[in-house]
Amino acid sequence: MSTTETPAGVKGGWTGRPAGIPAGVPPPSVPLSFLAAAAVGLVACGAALVLARTVATIDPTDDRVVGAAHFAMLATLSMGVLGAIHQFTPVITQRPLRSVVLSRATFASWLAGSWLLPLGFMTRYEVVVELGGAFAAIAVTLLAINVTAPLRARGKGAPTVGLRLAVIGFVVTACYGVVYVIDRRGQWFELNGHVVLAHASVGLLAWLGLTYLSVSEKLWPMFMLSHVPGRHASGWVAIWAVFAGVVLLSPGLLLATPVLAIAGAAVVAVGLGAHLWSLATYIHHRRRPVDLHVVFVVSAAAWLVVAVALGVTSAILVHFGNHDGVAWTAATVVALGGWLLVALVGHAHKIVPFIAWSALRGRGVAKKADGAQLMFADLYNHQWAVVDYLLVNAGVAALVLGFVIGSQLALALGGVLFVATGLTTAANLAWRPTRLLSTRSSQSDQPATHIAVPATLRARAGGPS
Repeated sequence: MSTTETPAGVKGGWTGRPAGIPAGVPPPSVPLSFLAAAAVGLVACGAALVLARTVATIDPTDDRVVGAAHFAMLATLSMGVLGAIHQFTPVITQRPLRSVVLSRATFASWLAGSWLLPLGFMTRYEVVVELGGAFAAIAVTLLAINVTAPLRARGKGAPTVGLRLAVIGFVVTACYGVVYVIDRRGQWFELNGHVVLAHASVGLLAWLGLTYLSVSEKLWPMFMLSHVPGRHASGWVAIWAVFAGVVLLSPGLLLATPVLAIAGAAVVAVGLGAHLWSLATYIHHRRRPVDLHVVFVVSAAAWLVVAVALGVTSAILVHFGNHDGVAWTAATVVALGGWLLVALVGHAHKIVPFIAWSALRGRGVAKKADGAQLMFADLYNHQWAVVDYLLVNAGVAALVLGFVIGSQLALALGGVLFVATGLTTAANLAWRPTRLLSTRSSQSDQPATHIAVPATLRARAGGPS
């Protein structure tokens, strides 16, 4: 599903851009490529979890489990977040990306890296891991080049600052990953649990988490029609506290320095608390009734609270040398990922219809079959959206429970539910726009004789031919 686009390299434009769409927003095929790939990545993540269910209950750090986790973090969450960045950075900053060509190159290289890395981990082919790491590094470099131009904009508020910090977090995450990939062959240092968590903390919080915090400060008031009177400082606190906390937490984990790690975790907790307060404030001042989008974001916030509780428990268990601490740590990572995944699926039901609507308008599709005006809400089935909500939350719950109690059945169930979530979400969001576009194309391809008959009749009646 795409629209007629301008030649490659033109900054953020496409032919037939509908009125009201900012000039800097890239063609619809750019963000939709990332978001579609994220749905496929979730299917792969679920399948990998089913395959790794047996070893996951014994050793959550096994390469097969690590591969499944990378399908989640790279091919699903990061892929979706990259789509959001390409779509909303021009909206937030009111400046275009540097180049559409760079956007497409970023997608291609990240797609390759996000699949080769987990496949390499699961098959233990180090050359595949190294090739995936190379592609991922290229993608990170291309993104940084592409978004630096709009993110230089000043006076655009907390979302712009948060995205700048998130890109820094993305680069640091990539640097961690490159070093770890090289070490898998050279074995320069022991790649143990706290060293891996140092990498995961940056990726989950300073990259994925900060991007969500930043973009949500723009999307929540828009989707909820919420205007907060006075200065809304909680968004600023959330962004800066999470970033500053990770600056302390990650080195503390890397160097096994408990005081530094605890201090960083406390600062991160302040930032996440401010994020929850910001959400509550927007919900309180909303002028739109509670809908499924609000239910999604509130449920995502609930998984964040669960993650904090699991993290505190896992830290206590690990401190006393309890082997269960590793399993609870894995459950913490799942809950944090669940926070972001539920939010991603929920926002996709708002973002994808908006992008699809603009693409359809660019193709001249402005009305439904009954002649009524085409709206965003007409582009997906709302009953199936409820099914998506139930599937993704049940999947996260099953995985958390599976790691906590060591249940292969729960882990397998979580994987199956993730597969179902990816398939149903993709089908629900793509079916109606694709059908409308195909109907429009079939009407445009009708032979010219269908319109010649009325003209002939008018000529015989003495009217203009």
